[in-house]
Amino acid sequence: MLTAAKYGSRITSHAKNDSFSLIELLIVMVLMIIMYVMLYGPGTKNVQAEKKAACARNLQQVYVALKIYAADHGGRYPLLEGAATSEAPLSLLVPKYTTLTEYFICPGSGDAELPSAEPFAEKKISYAYYMGLTDAAAGGQPLMSDRQMNNRAKSKGQAVFSPDGKKPGNNHRKYGGIVLFCDGRAVELDPKADRDLPCPEGVKLLNPKD
Repeated sequence: MLTAAKYGSRITSHAKNDSFSLIELLIVMVLMIIMYVMLYGPGTKNVQAEKKAACARNLQQVYVALKIYAADHGGRYPLLEGAATSEAPLSLLVPKYTTLTEYFICPGSGDAELPSAEPFAEKKISYAYYMGLTDAAAGGQPLMSDRQMNNRAKSKGQAVFSPDGKKPGNNHRKYGGIVLFCDGRAVELDPKADRDLPCPEGVKLLNPKD
């Protein structure tokens, strides 16, 4: 016959065997964190798709400022002789043509925020700029884009954005980027161009600072 003490001891022992140890709980937590990062981390395709949509809206907002600037400058978009990166000419838009500098930072890039309503020539933005164009340029001519692999014109099939998620050209990791055309269209492209992205004579493609 079991005494009360022995019966209680068996219940306690059984409860211990059925409970999780601290190590088991930690392992479960780690696995849940890994699964969350795989599904919702900043480098996932779904998250970057959302960021590319926000990026397209950014570029279209900058396009409005560019058009107003061109109307005041004989149809010419910002041009600065000797500019080596996109920050210097695009900074000419601020603060007269826009005070909203957040539109110059790609939401997928991780680049730091800019002070509002202040020129940013000495700081860092996220977007490349085809300097030297006018508002009479053909609609299929690119005007701005996410940070590109290099400063050269691209032919169909060539890499525009990072194919592996590494720098350069990795605003949206390995999931391509957005190109703003002269007719105001913001188009999503894969890492390799599905069309030519030319630099006409007198036009210089400027990437932002590294």
